[in-house]
This record gives sequence, C-alpha cells and structure tokens, in this order.
Amino acid sequence: MAKLRVGVIFGGRSGEHEVSLVTATSIIEALDKNKYEIIPIGITKQGAWVAGENALAELKNHRPGLPALLSADAGSHQLLMQKGASGLLPVEKLDVVFPALHGPFGEDGTLQGLLELMDIPYVGAGVLGSAMAMDKVVQKHICRQQGIPTVDFLWFRDIDWRSEGGGQPFPALPDQLANRSREEIVGSLIDALGLPLFVKPPNLGSSLGISKAHDRRELFNAIEEALQYDRKVLVEKAVARPRELELSILGNEYPRVSVAGEVFPGNEFYDYDAKYVDDNSGLEIPARLTPGQLRALQETAIRAYVATECEGMARADFLMEKETGRFYLSELNTIPGFTRISMYPKMWEASGLPYSALLDELIELALRRQERRRTLRTSYEPKRDWYKG
Repeated sequence: MAKLRVGVIFGGRSGEHEVSLVTATSIIEALDKNKYEIIPIGITKQGAWVAGENALAELKNHRPGLPALLSADAGSHQLLMQKGASGLLPVEKLDVVFPALHGPFGEDGTLQGLLELMDIPYVGAGVLGSAMAMDKVVQKHICRQQGIPTVDFLWFRDIDWRSEGGGQPFPALPDQLANRSREEIVGSLIDALGLPLFVKPPNLGSSLGISKAHDRRELFNAIEEALQYDRKVLVEKAVARPRELELSILGNEYPRVSVAGEVFPGNEFYDYDAKYVDDNSGLEIPARLTPGQLRALQETAIRAYVATECEGMARADFLMEKETGRFYLSELNTIPGFTRISMYPKMWEASGLPYSALLDELIELALRRQERRRTLRTSYEPKRDWYKG
C-alpha cells in the first residue's frame, strides 16, 4: 500500500514562530514512517517558503532553505521547489497537510484558505472556525451569545486609542470603548472591570503580548505592549486566585473531549516564559475535580467547539474560582502546542489515546472531511448563456 504524503507546515510570520518549530519537530518524529512519507515545508519569519528534508533544521538555525511554494490550482496538490537554474519545478504531490503553525498567518484561517483553494485535505479547523477562534473578541461574542460563561471584558481598536477621542464619531458596540481619550479609556476600564486587569492582543497565542496590570500606569503600558502585536486590544477582569484548567477536543461532526488537566503557573500567570523558558510551572493530569465539575467543563467545551465551527482539534482553557467552583471559558486554541509534553496530547494520552494514534486520527479526520465536502455541488448550469452578453 502506498504511503500517504503528509506535508507538515511550520514556522511562519508570527511571534509564535519558535513554538511552531518545536511542535513540528515532535509531529515529524512521531508520525509513523511505515504509513506516511513526510514532506517538511517551512515558512521563514519574513514569509518565504522553503522545503526539503533539511527545512526544519535550516529554519531553526536561521539558514536559507530551498525556495518552494504550493500551487493554488484546485486538485493539483503540488509542491514546487527550486531546482537549480530551472527555477521552481513540481517535485511532490501532497495527499494531506498538517499545519503546525501557531498564531497569525497560520492558525487564523489564512493558510486554511490557501489549502481550500488547492482542494487538499488538511488537519484542524476550516477557514471560518480558525478565524473565529483566533480572534478572542469574536470568540467571546459568539460564546456569550450561546450562553457560555466568559469573564467580563471590554475591547477597543488601535485607532480608538491613537485618536485620543478626536476621530470620526463611531457607533460603538456595547462592550467596545470608542470616541474617548486614552485617559477616558483607562478610566472606563478601571471603573467597569476593576483592578487588576489582563490586557491581551486578541489574535495571538502563547501568552505573547499579554500583561497583568495592577494600577493605572501598568494599564497604560500594557495597552501599548498589546498594540505592538495587534490592531485591537482585549481587556479582561482578573479572576481572583483561579484554577487554570484545560481540556482537549477531537473530532468533526461528533467531537469528544478528554479528561481535564490543571496548570500551576510558576510565574504570576501562565505567560510565555512560564510555558516555554523558565521550567518552573507544574501540571496535573487528570485534574482533581468532582464528577459534576468535570462533566460541566466537558459539556461547555463541546458547546464552544460547535459554536465556533471548530473541526479536527482544539484545546479549551478554563478559569475556575477556587472558592465557588464557578468557571469561565478563557479561550479555544485550534492549533494547540503539540510536543509530547504539551497539554493537548498529554490529556489524550491520559484518556487512553497515545500520541502516534492521535496523529493518525487527526489525519483521518482531515481526509473524511474532504470526502464529505467533495459531495457538494460547486457549479450551476443556467438555462441559457445569459452571461455571454
């Protein structure tokens, strides 16, 4: 039986570039070489595409790789690579793509749109699900509409902050701050949500650009930091001494959910350094929950997954008040960290699904979704050729 040719795409124009390289390393190492032919495809921080068996090492060591691109012709599934003076030539035909990109230009629907144009199966959420889940403001709007609990929040655009209230009057949404000065924005945030506050760029992961503000000055600085990464800012009320709980979700039309895990941050909150650099955070799988608490979290995770059009996989992150047990959905992550020690695969392993079998199932889910989509009509034959003029 011929091996499936799996293109693993990694790197990307994102602050999470390095995280993606680690994720891709684990996926490539764990994919069954008896089942799959693996084609590494990298994207540099500048957005250049490279490929070849050394592409991952070349990105890690900041070396130029072999130029490559994917053909957008529907059905071609073709990877083109630089071949000497001949230029870009077709070298590989992909059967399925496994995106291992985190953050903008990979997890937000942009790459998924390219793969849709190619008509090639790919792992994970589609264009709409990826885009909605990536933008935490949009995600929260959808979840609140469906009765899914989220922490209180407000948001505003960079132009709302930069214009100092002097921009064109704007009919703001109920949870949006607009038509006011920076001082008024900061005052409104404190009045409505209190202190401390979490300030976030809505379209980034791995806790990049996130700050915890304890006073007015810190809030100003946190907003400026977030605006370096995004064109809008999300500000959330801090939950006092929360438990940080996570669950893994897997599936298309009928998703299932893993046991829960708990994170014990080594820093004040689970920031980028606590996740990847300092090695001072703790994990517990399964988390210590009552059967009722676990069931409520699992049901809420599935509802959020369905509401945001997720497919393939996602990790649901929750905050739970220690005293009351009340919980809030913090976010869904459609391409979670995927190393062997990452929470997403570890929670599935604790639920009885080993890492390599998890990869197999994700690829199978991608192939089945594509088969289903190909049954849909994509053209219509009018009664007459009215469009010829």
